[in-house]
Amino acid sequence: MLIRENLKTRLKDMELFARILEIEPFDMYLIGGSVSILGGYSNRGTRNFDFIDLNYPSKLGRVFRILGTFNFLEFESTILSPSYPKRAKKLKDYRYLNILIYILAPEDLIVSKIIRLSKKDQSDIEILLKKSNPGVINEIINEVLAREDLMKTKKEGFIEKLKFFKEKFDV
Repeated sequence: MLIRENLKTRLKDMELFARILEIEPFDMYLIGGSVSILGGYSNRGTRNFDFIDLNYPSKLGRVFRILGTFNFLEFESTILSPSYPKRAKKLKDYRYLNILIYILAPEDLIVSKIIRLSKKDQSDIEILLKKSNPGVINEIINEVLAREDLMKTKKEGFIEKLKFFKEKFDV
């Protein structure tokens, strides 16, 4: 619980700082461990934020630094379906500036973890599967496989791990 509160506080601080700087509202799509914690999917510890780079203007750099450790993930190098925004869930606690902070659906998180499938990823997937729809997972996998903008090496790595994923998790 302490980690979750810490993550929420840093997001609120970021939002307040954006308001002070009179930054216009912007969207953020969080991915990774912080999503699992903020979404209540798991309580595994993480203190960093990973989010999709939506080609933010440089003036937001000061705002993002409030988060501490964070990573911008380029869509072209991230295993995501182009339809991820329609499944994302808005975090409601952030209102000062109406910054739209979204967390990815558990199905999107599962698919994004297929490329690595480390022991930690496999553990996360087992937890996330309890809150997921296998049909949606397969739709997302098919959308990822159909992406022409995904880096070739990422797609190859994804395909390489996909069979193991499907066998191990019966998806």
